[in-house]
Amino acid sequence: MKTEDTVRLLANMPLSPSKTRDLLGRLGQQPKRFLGQNFLVDGNIVHKSLELAEVKPGVAVVEVGPGLGTLTSVLLEAGAEVWAIEKDRNLHAYLADTLVRQFPTLHLLEGDALEHPRAGLTAERAGDFKVVANLPYAISTLWMDEILSGPLPNRMVLMLQQETAQRCVAKCGTKQFSVISIFVQSAYVVERGHKVGAACFYPKPGIESYLINLALRPFPFVFEPPVKQIIRACFQQRRKQIGSLLRDRLPNHGAAWLSELTTAGFDARVRPEDIPPQLWQRLYI
Repeated sequence: MKTEDTVRLLANMPLSPSKTRDLLGRLGQQPKRFLGQNFLVDGNIVHKSLELAEVKPGVAVVEVGPGLGTLTSVLLEAGAEVWAIEKDRNLHAYLADTLVRQFPTLHLLEGDALEHPRAGLTAERAGDFKVVANLPYAISTLWMDEILSGPLPNRMVLMLQQETAQRCVAKCGTKQFSVISIFVQSAYVVERGHKVGAACFYPKPGIESYLINLALRPFPFVFEPPVKQIIRACFQQRRKQIGSLLRDRLPNHGAAWLSELTTAGFDARVRPEDIPPQLWQRLYI
């Protein structure tokens, strides 16, 4: 979509705090904190999301928590085929009565994004799709864990709490390096994102946000569930040495993997947060 078309579309949408508040009032809706309902009221951020995601006509896009359909509308006008999931029954009904009637390319599902992380995306489209979403912050890490189990989107542009975004991109050896750092960086390259202030939402959250921009690696690595469980267990005691952490979790106390760590310049005294993602990828049971 051309920039002037985006501006024209956004001008007719509830993008100011007052317009958003008025529409919610007409719907009998109060923002629900437990659902992470902070509605986007900045058209520049909507446009930036599409720009970073490189949305083109015909592309399949998954959206989580469309809310009032602000981002959804622009995705559809840009020619994307959108699969969206909304947990709030009232907002789902509103979108069904408006956008679904207007756009046959919108597939709207009512439900929990943790149970349907790809919003019902069909198998034939799962080989080539993107995710563009203003994620509910309370479920963002859990949802990312689900989506990273595959099939993987070729790009994700996600609105995250800034602290969560920092954990996703953190380098090993830092306090912010965590399980999600390993899983994300093993499958995706982190590209240029965009900081988002609290004033871009209604109601204003008490935190800063960030549009994280993730491009699928040519050879992405997806961890098997049993290996993910071991990595999580290690990071629950992240200050302990890896040798003691693996003693009862891997055959022969993890001797095979510890040998690989030694070859890479580490030893059994290293702590989980100091081991880079590419070495965690070599962990096996």
